[in-house]
Amino acid sequence: MVIGLENIIFLIVAAIGIGLFVWQISKIRKNVLMGRNVELADNTSERINKTLLVAFGQQKMFKRPLPAVLHLFVYVGFLVINIEVIEILIDGIFGTHRILGFAGILYSGLMFINEILAALVIVACAMFLWRRNVTKVPRLSKGVEMRAWPKMDANIILVVEIVLMLALFAFNISDLKLAQLRGTHVAGAYPISSLFVNALGSDPESLHIIGRVGWWFHIIGILAFMNYLPSSKHFHIIMAFPNVYFSKLLPKGKFTTNPAITTEIKAMLDPSFQPPAPEVDAAGNPVMQRFGAKDVEDLTWKQLMDSYTCTECGRCTDVCPANMTGKLLSPRKIVMDTRDRMEEKGEHPAIFAPNHYKEMGVERVDTTEENTLLRGYITPEELWACTSCNACVEACPVNIDQLSTIMDLRRFLVLEESAAPASLNAMFTNIENNGAPWAFSPSDRFNWADELYVPSKN
Repeated sequence: MVIGLENIIFLIVAAIGIGLFVWQISKIRKNVLMGRNVELADNTSERINKTLLVAFGQQKMFKRPLPAVLHLFVYVGFLVINIEVIEILIDGIFGTHRILGFAGILYSGLMFINEILAALVIVACAMFLWRRNVTKVPRLSKGVEMRAWPKMDANIILVVEIVLMLALFAFNISDLKLAQLRGTHVAGAYPISSLFVNALGSDPESLHIIGRVGWWFHIIGILAFMNYLPSSKHFHIIMAFPNVYFSKLLPKGKFTTNPAITTEIKAMLDPSFQPPAPEVDAAGNPVMQRFGAKDVEDLTWKQLMDSYTCTECGRCTDVCPANMTGKLLSPRKIVMDTRDRMEEKGEHPAIFAPNHYKEMGVERVDTTEENTLLRGYITPEELWACTSCNACVEACPVNIDQLSTIMDLRRFLVLEESAAPASLNAMFTNIENNGAPWAFSPSDRFNWADELYVPSKN
């Protein structure tokens, strides 16, 4: 083990890369915690089981077999190849070379699997690029929310993944050829690199340079990729696991109730009911109770976490019956707008990515109103198009609950602004006055029975 200048440089580069990533994560955490608190620590065993099935097991992906298999290659490759990254980090810090080679047959098996997966990752990414740019799968490109940045982001990630795998192969091929020229042996088994062992020539100096360039490019690429993730839809490779763990366990058709309204009703029905003390902030001042959500701080932290987990795959919008019939509603846009507004109001964690609205030259929905999530980004027309069928929630592969955000925004329109469509306002008035959706007095409710009743002539 020899520690030299190269190792010191590596340590500095790794520290900068990891430090920047931690800094971005801290800003994302701060943004998510802008949301209201909600307790989601119950039923630990059920939550772990759901995480294993949906996040680790990719359960919901396999409703569409072709992209599911391709995604599986990339996903498993990401998990397994990162074990080799650990070895690269150790080698880079301490000046060793393939330090885990002492594991013998286990190491050979790991390297064998790594090479197969790296090849499959290249194939899968190439096919994903084909689907996005040649066959142009509609859900991946259509929609007002799919501006230049979301499309470019996906292509950047796919190209970077291919280049990283090629750099890994360049390192392995040069290592194998150098060992062959020296009459030595490289720890591990490399089925793909062995096929191309002569592809880079036989000059030891050139092979050494190619090997070092491949090694450095791979690790620097990974550090850059890691710092690009918070700017990208691919941040879901990290956020999917906590998001699925904290996902809704109640039946999908069961809506939440507003605690303040529930308290008022209990107090009306039960004179002995003792309402809880009003909520206060850190300074001891009463917290204003808002019915529904007007802006991101009115949503829960889980709803804000949803927006960072979105893969922008479009499955939710693809199955939305309102969107299918030409309505403005796109559940994917609701989630993406929430993220954009959160970063506009909080802190933008991204080093690379622009805000979809602010930096792509796209005007907000309504610039005459106060800049809020509702009307500033999402229009009432979009919200009222929702049929609350839960198709989007069922389709999402990372258990995002788009409907809960839509319902909270609609609640604000109804309870705070009385801005429901006229037909609904008429129904609300009838329920308030008559105890039923119809404009008839309760005393006349059974008149239909008298009209149908025909007395017997006997």
